[in-house]
Formats: sequence, C-alpha cells, structure tokens
Amino acid sequence: MDGEDDRGLGVRPLRLLYLIFCRLLGRLLLLGRSTAANNAEILALRHEVAVLRRQIARPQLSWADRTVLSALARHPPYAATGSSPRAPC
Repeated sequence: MDGEDDRGLGVRPLRLLYLIFCRLLGRLLLLGRSTAANNAEILALRHEVAVLRRQIARPQLSWADRTVLSALARHPPYAATGSSPRAPC
C-alpha cells in the first residue's frame, strides 16, 4: 500500500503540469487566430445549433401539464423576488 501512495504523489504534480500546459497552449493558439478564423468558427457553431434544434421535437403538453406550468410561472423562485422563505438568523 505504501508503494501505491508514493506513486500517486509523483503522478499528480505531473498531471497538474500537463493540464496547465494544455490550457496555456490553447490560450496562445486562440490569441494567434485571425478574425476570419473566429468568424468561420462562429458560423459553423451557429449552423450546428440550428441543425440540433431541428432534430428536437417539441413536447406535446396535456391540459394538466399546461396548468402546472402556468401556476409555476406565476410564482417565481425566491432568489428572483429578493425575499427569503425563512427569517434570517
């Protein structure tokens, strides 16, 4: 068991350094890209979202579903109204 603990401690710093290196390299590559490359990626992502939206069918709601959703919509969560459901301590 002691051998496993020693090996794990040596791997963790290497993995952390590897992850930091990958993130830094990714940031540097983003800085070197042109505006045209960024625009092309945005267009490709928008097209992908449009395709995915076409594949999702809208759910068929019953009258009971609509009633519950309308009741929930009338009462926003406490975080949105700024009030608290219980008294502060």
